[in-house]
Amino acid sequence: METIENPENHIVLFKGKTIRRIIFQKEWWFSVVDVIKTLTDSVNSNDYWYKMKIRVSMEDGIQLSTICRQLKKEIN
Repeated sequence: METIENPENHIVLFKGKTIRRIIFQKEWWFSVVDVIKTLTDSVNSNDYWYKMKIRVSMEDGIQLSTICRQLKKEIN
């Protein structure tokens, strides 16, 4: 993993793709849609995440949206 440092946020490259992350309360938080895009090569990672939340809710009864909110974050 290669890190690109930015004073306002931190971006990491994994398999040549950008994953946004930020440090919050001494923990790294990663952009879920960026991770999905990198691991699945999905064309539309937002749609993939949306459909995955529905599938998990129906199969396991877990609401991922209550655990992990999707926030808008600019790519620098």
